[in-house]
Amino acid sequence: MGAHRWSSARLGFIVCGYFAFFCGEIVPRAEAGCRERESPNCCTGRNNECFEYSKRKTVCYCDTYCQKTGDCCEDYQRVCQISAIDCVLGSWGPWSSCTSSCGVGSTERSRQVSIPPRNGGTPCPDLKQRRGCFGNNAICSTAKEVAKILPDSFKRNFKDPWRRPHMLMKEEKASYCVYLRVKQASAACKLKLWSAQLVKERLVCAECQSDAMSKSDRCGGDGLESIRTFWAAASVPGCHGSWVKASSSVGCRCPPYSVLFV
Repeated sequence: MGAHRWSSARLGFIVCGYFAFFCGEIVPRAEAGCRERESPNCCTGRNNECFEYSKRKTVCYCDTYCQKTGDCCEDYQRVCQISAIDCVLGSWGPWSSCTSSCGVGSTERSRQVSIPPRNGGTPCPDLKQRRGCFGNNAICSTAKEVAKILPDSFKRNFKDPWRRPHMLMKEEKASYCVYLRVKQASAACKLKLWSAQLVKERLVCAECQSDAMSKSDRCGGDGLESIRTFWAAASVPGCHGSWVKASSSVGCRCPPYSVLFV
């Protein structure tokens, strides 16, 4: 009798087991995941906040990255892939001007997003491109000039005692002055009192007198705005540096303790 009962119970377990197996195979499992999420159902890229719980109560994801890690929700393909919208970009704009007027610089161009990605679509690539360039404007030759300077005690507006009466006087041109901000000065500049004032960020007045002018009615190396140019002290060996032109004025005279272009 006991053996008969045990056989009946075993048979019942086997039947129930087969029944559960066939039910699981034939009857579709209830899907859970992306469709159950609040909007948006799907996310682009890698987003650890874009998750839901599966039927088995385990965490599954609805972001694009889940395809690589293999932890997508059961309905990811049906919900996210069908409705996915890839990023669409407009055409590239023109290249910008070179950042350097003279020498090595960079230029860039950009484009706009026409249609942003949605529901796990392909994300947008870079919207900017940058490449090197070499500025070679007309002012570059001027930027290469090195100004030679002396203290204003060397002013040339004096009468030459050796000039013969019959000798023609050189045409006197109107002088002008330039204010330049020092950006760099070598250590040797500290050796002389007048050149010691040429320190970083000091605004210096440099006067261009007639005798120092070239055929273009200007002094060589008189600076450029927003571009660093170079200078050298003619009477102080090893004293040199760079400056940037701040302003200029025609027909003016620099105050005492300024410098002269040579």
